[in-house]
This record gives sequence, structure tokens and C-alpha cells, in this order.
Amino acid sequence: MTSYQLSAGRPNPLGATFDGEGVNFAVFSQHATKVTLCLCDETGEEVYLVDLAEREGHIWHGYIAGLRPGQKYGYRVHGPYAPAEGHRFNPHKFLVDPYAKQLTGHLEWHDALYGYEIGHADGDLSFDSRDSAPYMPRSVVVDPAFTWGRQDQMRLDTRWTDTILYEAHVKGLTAGRDDIPHAGRFLAMSSEPMLRHLRNLGVTAIELMPIHASVDDRFLVDRGLSNYWGYMTLGFFAPDPRFMSGRDISEFQQMVARFHSAGIEVILDVVYNHTAEGDHRGPTLSFRGFDNASYYRLAENPRHYVNDTGCGNTLDLDHPFVLRMVMDSLRYWVEVMHVDGFRFDLASTLARTGGDFDRDGPFCRAIRQDPVLNKVKMIAEPWDVGHGGYQLGAFPSPFAEWNDKYRDNVRRFWRGDAHMTRKLAGHVAGSALRFDHDGRPATASVNFVTAHDGFTLMDTVSYSHKHNAANGEDGRDGHDHNHSDNCGHEGPTGDADIISRRARRRRNMFATVMLSQGTPMILAGDELGNSQGGNNNAYCQDNDIGWVDWEAADPDFLAFCRRIIAFRKANPILRQKRFLHAGTRAVDGKPDVFWRRADGHAMMEEDWVDPDLRCLGVEMRMARGTPAYEPRYGAVYLLFNAGGQTRAVLPEAMPGHRWQRVIDSSGQSAGPPDQRGVAIAADSVVAFELSPMTDSAARSRPEHAGRAKA
Repeated sequence: MTSYQLSAGRPNPLGATFDGEGVNFAVFSQHATKVTLCLCDETGEEVYLVDLAEREGHIWHGYIAGLRPGQKYGYRVHGPYAPAEGHRFNPHKFLVDPYAKQLTGHLEWHDALYGYEIGHADGDLSFDSRDSAPYMPRSVVVDPAFTWGRQDQMRLDTRWTDTILYEAHVKGLTAGRDDIPHAGRFLAMSSEPMLRHLRNLGVTAIELMPIHASVDDRFLVDRGLSNYWGYMTLGFFAPDPRFMSGRDISEFQQMVARFHSAGIEVILDVVYNHTAEGDHRGPTLSFRGFDNASYYRLAENPRHYVNDTGCGNTLDLDHPFVLRMVMDSLRYWVEVMHVDGFRFDLASTLARTGGDFDRDGPFCRAIRQDPVLNKVKMIAEPWDVGHGGYQLGAFPSPFAEWNDKYRDNVRRFWRGDAHMTRKLAGHVAGSALRFDHDGRPATASVNFVTAHDGFTLMDTVSYSHKHNAANGEDGRDGHDHNHSDNCGHEGPTGDADIISRRARRRRNMFATVMLSQGTPMILAGDELGNSQGGNNNAYCQDNDIGWVDWEAADPDFLAFCRRIIAFRKANPILRQKRFLHAGTRAVDGKPDVFWRRADGHAMMEEDWVDPDLRCLGVEMRMARGTPAYEPRYGAVYLLFNAGGQTRAVLPEAMPGHRWQRVIDSSGQSAGPPDQRGVAIAADSVVAFELSPMTDSAARSRPEHAGRAKA
């Protein structure tokens, strides 16, 4: 039998740290009476149990010489089992290290995983003495050293104004590709076919849905399903084993390096608001067993949990060691794994202090002052299900925010709802009413019409109602207010007219996102015409429903997406940092934004409140106050027409220039219009760009052709 010798070690860093000669173990528990380290052999059997004798500031620690990366381990923690007082220690439960950098796999559901006796009359107040180790994954000691190649593999720093986000699931994006090795894994994500697709599309950042080690809910497993999306985190430092082809976390680092070489940033969707342990009836897997009263925000009756997340529990970021864990996790993914930013699930929960949202509380303060994290991209999902949880626009810089109002109102405009023109205008101009405060940039609004949560773009135009029967919840799950429209038939159809209308509406919504001020986000597969069969909550569908269907790709729509992304990237007017408020520009005396009716006349108040107005024109230039070192000239004219065919009068072009039609979602050819007016097809988006004329064109142009009365 292997001989192990424990020495004092040190309290920092937390976790299991290999130093070349052995491993230092350090874990936090404020209320434990004893912490036992369990070393396991290759089969996972516990072969050495030793109590950590050293305790410093609630950190228990010890050092064992001779241990190497690959060593499996876990913990058993002693203390009071008193749920009514908030304590749920149970040394019969084998625990995952909260700082584990790798796990051997996923847990196997069994009643022994619970700290109480399932079925007992006293419920969670009872005590279960069965050993949970046979059903638990093991933590693994790792050596995170990775030889990064060129400097561009280290970390990218794409400006927000140049950023185009692409939200994707590691398995969902690649599982349907037979031509890619390691399909469904990290290595497939950064394969050459995937990189080529993303480069050709034009995205600059891939926002990966949760890749932290997670748990499949027991009720889903009992139904033969899984928590496919992965929003039930068990390990905040460990990549989920389901995305790894082997046992080496360097697969994640290889993926990041490949993305960076292609000029694509990597953003992680992270879930620090709750854990996989659920409410008081949940299992004891890690945090609950280490120190329930410290890790979780407990209710007035400490037997129960505050549930601002809707997932049974809420991590208590008011506690310094819980906040430290979150910050350590974030820094680890930046410094060791070289990611470029984070999207925070239910970020309002993280920003709560004493239960209330506080934009200047511990979490936001910690992010803003951290010398590592204040250099990467931060995106908040600005809501949770608790009291006062909806906080769109309330987060401080440097956070950008998912703008669900943009999603809903853009969908409603193109569906033809009344009174949507003013709202559309506000969103096209960057949602300034929400975001133009405290020096925040126009890029703070993350604009999207689809995300993982809800209908895909194809389903938004193909279904008027959700179809979630496969989830096994009798249709109770998922949003009921999707602001969708089936264009005349629910679901797939062979009707050519309906198919054409759906395609045009998809082009209209995609174009709107790309032509709006703010940061655009695309849902993976939308550019291909991917459908989930009307399922608007595919969180448990690790199958053809949740995977991107590459075989049914729509090449015409993909080409349109590439073209309008390229137009956005080529024109700085469409991606400004400064808000447009119709301020007069010093360089030419023109307003930076001017709203028009189709006939070219300025929008008046009676137009804005007209419930039947469906066509809106906007003339944009670089914002007033744009400094001389940035582009300041040029103009675009955008028309958003959710009504019938009309004729538009274009604004007066500056001398020697004319309006060039560069985008038309109706399929009309790009090119110079008749400057006295231009036909605008029903249900279409048209973009014009001010372009210099040739000498011959300038001589033949009527002097006052196309002037709009403002």
C-alpha cells in the first residue's frame, strides 16, 4: 500500500495545488468541527483518509509530498446536523472539492446522496448514514500548465464596437456534424470546419453555454432526459467531463487557442447564482456538506433557502469566502484557461446585498476593481425571479446586458403589432432610455431576437404557440408570451407563399439586429434556419430537438446573414460607442440621427403615436462629439417597413454623392436607386449608404432630385 505523510501545508491557494513535489490541500468551512481528506486509487476506492489538522481563518489545510497530477480525492466533513439551525454536516457523504479543477465524471443518482433519509416521516430533519461515495465523482489533482503558442493565442481584446456575439452549446453545435472528429466535444468546437463557418459568417466572439461541471436533475434522469443546457453547476473550476474526449483539461485550452488564432474570442456563460444541490430536499454533494450556512442564503427559517433563482437555492455572495470563490473561479478561467469574458446567468442575484439588488454591492465592486477581471468582457443577464429582480439597464460599467425588451419589441414590430414604431426606433438607436447613464456606452445593450431560452429564429416565424410535450411537463414549462407568428400555418408546411413570408421575416429580424446600435448577438443555428420543432425550452433535449440541424441548412439565408454582417463590420456608423440624440454635428451641421416617414418628411409626434404606422426611416451619421481620430463622415439611411409596398423619398445627398442601396431583405438587387424616390417592398428592410458619384453620374444628376422636406 502506498505510504502517505501529511504535513502542515498552507492555507493558500484554496483547492488542490500541485507544486512539482506534492500537493497542498486547502478548503473553507467556518462551522465544521473536522475535515477529512480522502485519497482514492485509480479505481476511485478510498485508500487513505486523514484529518486536516491545520486551520487558519476557517481554512483547513495540509500537504502530502509525492502526490502527482491525476490523483483522485474527495472530502468528508464533520459538524452539527441541525437543519433547523442551517447546518447539514454529514460525514457519510463524500464531497466534491468546491475548487476541484477536474472531475472524473458525473454522479449516479441514489438515495444515499441525500443527507437525510428519503421517505422518512421527518423528511430532511432525519439523518442518513449511508455512504454516498459509490455514487459520487472524484475530484482530480491537475497540472494546469499549458504551452500557449503565439501571442494571439493568449487572449484577444476585440473592442465592443466591433463585437458580434454567437451563442452556442458545445454539443448542440457540433453533434450533428459527421465530418468533424470528436463531435460534441471541445475539440470539435475549434475544428477547422467550425472555424471556417464562423469566420465566413463574420462573428467575433463565441458565447459558450455552461461548460462548468454540472448535474443532470434526478427528475429528468427518471424521465430518460438530461440537463442538456448545463445550468446546474457542481464545479465552478472544472470543465464538464461530457465535453472532453479524454482526461486532460488541456482540451479546453486547445479549443481556446484555436479560436484565438482565428480571431474569435471565447465568452463563458457562468452560473454563480445557485448550485446543483437544490432546496432543502436536495442532495449533499459539495457546498451543503462543507458549510451550508455559509455558502447559501438561508430564509428566516434557516431550514429553508432563499430562492431568488427559481432553482431551489441561492449562493450567498455577501459571505466573503463565497464571493472569494466566485472571484477565484473567474480569474482562473481568465489567467489559466485564457477566456475573454463572461455572461452571468441571473446576474441580479449576484448583485444582491442583504437580499436586495445593489449595483454598488460587493460583487459589482469586486469585478470593477479586480486588475484581471476589469480587462475582460462582462455581460449580465439583468434579472432573476426574486423581489425587484428585473434590473435591465441598472448594472454599472463595465457590464453589458442582455436586452430582452429589444427581443420582444423587435418581434412585435415585425409581427405587425400596433404602437411599436417608437419602440423600434429607440432600440435601433441603442436603447438609450435604459443605458445612457453613468458614462455607459451604446454597446452596453446586447441586442438579440433569439437566444437559447425560447424559440429559434425559424420557430419564431413558424409557430404561434410552444410545443414542449417532449419535456414531459404537460406544456407548463417555457414562455407563453413568445411574440411569435406562424405566418399562416402552425409548423412545417409546403405552402410556397408561407415559406417565402417566413424567410423574409427572418431576414427582417436578423437585419434589424445588425443595423441597430449596440452589440448584436446571434443564436447558433439561426443563420442556417435551424428549428427545434416549436420547443421553446429545450433545456432537457440532448437530441435532434436541441442540436443544430446542419443538413437542413438554408444556403440563401446564410448568404444574406454573411452579407449584412459584413456591411455592419465595414460601416462604423452602425456600431458606435456614443449614443445618437439628434445632436448637431460640428463637422457638417447635420444631426447625427434623423427620423423620417416613408415620404421623406420628418416624423412628428402624431406620427409616433399613430398605431397604424408601419414604415420608419432613419438617417444616421457618426455621433455628435466623435473625435477627429475616428471616422466622422458618411451616412446611412435605413428603412424598416412592416407594412405594404410603398414608395420612399430619400434624404438629400451631399454634393458629389448619391444613395446606394446595399441591403434589401426583399431580394431586390442592390445598386443606385432613382433619386426621386425608390420602391420599397412590403415587409422589408432596406439599407442605403452614401457613396461618391462618378463624374458622369454627377453631371447627369438633377440638382434637386430626391430632396426630402424635413
